[in-house]
Amino acid sequence: MNAPSAPAVRVLSGVDVLAHADALRSVYVDAFCAPPWNEDENKAAEFAERLPHDARRPGYTAALAVTGRDVLGFASGWTTLPPFPTDRCYPQAAAGLGARRTEDWLCGAFEVDELVVRPGAHGSGLAGELLDAVTAGAPEGRSWLLTSVRAPRAMAFYHRQGWTQATRPSPDGKGIVVFLGPRHPARGREPLPL
Repeated sequence: MNAPSAPAVRVLSGVDVLAHADALRSVYVDAFCAPPWNEDENKAAEFAERLPHDARRPGYTAALAVTGRDVLGFASGWTTLPPFPTDRCYPQAAAGLGARRTEDWLCGAFEVDELVVRPGAHGSGLAGELLDAVTAGAPEGRSWLLTSVRAPRAMAFYHRQGWTQATRPSPDGKGIVVFLGPRHPARGREPLPL
């Protein structure tokens, strides 16, 4: 009897990812409709609606973990262009870093937007492989991401992967924090988290 093969990680650029849109939505549902995220189907629908726009962003890259015809997980992101965005959770990131650091550290860097692995693949090392693959081409090693403080396992995971927390959560312990990638040159400039 043959052992199951390890997933292959494929890196795609731009709209090439759209051929896998249904599979990515399925992975998103499996991962984010459960605790600690507890998102509903509407959030998965929003993700699917955003995907064609996101895939056209400058620097868009996706890494997919594929075994046979199944997608077990994915990571995706793009280059954050100036001016720094003001929608979604971006204002919290800018408030935590300040205007100068936001511009210097995040604009022009590769922003990891999604890192999603089906629950059955948790603990396999797959999320780390996907994160490494999607950030491998980050300009000058500059990569960053946001995560929620409601997800302590995610925060611990990023620390284990060598990412550095650059901001503190809000005083009420809610909201998001910014992480800088292992090769981001700003990591050694100032004591972190700010």
